[in-house]
Amino acid sequence: MGRAKEIVMRVIPTKVATPFMKAHHYSGKVVNNSTLHFGVFLDGKLHGVMSYGPSLDKSKIIGLVKDTGWNEFLELNRMAFDSYLPRNSESRAISMSLRLIKKYAPQIKWVISFADACSCGDGTIYRASNFVLTGIKENLNLAELPDGTRVHKMTLASNPTSPRKELGGLTFFDVTGGTYNFKKYLDYVGATPIPGFQLRYIYFIDKSKRKDLTVPEIPFSKIDELGAGMYKGEKITFAERHSKVTPEE
Repeated sequence: MGRAKEIVMRVIPTKVATPFMKAHHYSGKVVNNSTLHFGVFLDGKLHGVMSYGPSLDKSKIIGLVKDTGWNEFLELNRMAFDSYLPRNSESRAISMSLRLIKKYAPQIKWVISFADACSCGDGTIYRASNFVLTGIKENLNLAELPDGTRVHKMTLASNPTSPRKELGGLTFFDVTGGTYNFKKYLDYVGATPIPGFQLRYIYFIDKSKRKDLTVPEIPFSKIDELGAGMYKGEKITFAERHSKVTPEE
């Protein structure tokens, strides 16, 4: 574990978390419904941020674990760490944050998170942190705009009536006729879907809830079987990953 044992975690305000996240997350963006931010400190300075909050569409997520109350789960929806942190800091930081949630928010039974293999990786740190793999799907919701920037359907769906630069001031609903039809948006703006996969992971803070999972647990070997193993958007198998030192996502 080395110096990763020396990291210190504190809850930090949004005004501190947001600029760090925008500077260090690969998307350059934050999730606006993040409500709980953990700062990761080493040698007295902030070097990582993890943001938790309610899922954007809780009604779709809550059914993954039966008998879950409306406010009994969270989403780990953003993580960003700079290069100063030593190896294994990410998985240690996740573990620390989950212990704090268990202690100070005992109503939270489980946490969900998604690994974006199109842009980052297939969830190495989630697997190292004892998350359960519950979904692998081909990307249909992330696209590249003509100017090279990337946009996720979730970003559009969360603010469908806000004017957008790439639409010349029109809104998502303006170009889709008031629907959430991502393809209409792609065709209108000339965007290209980004090939890759999204992997869904769940961590059970309340271990007894694992038996209530309503979807199958997927063995990690399935990632290779489906060709979904990726690191920073490049395909990679478990064998290749273990044959060389690959930084954690």
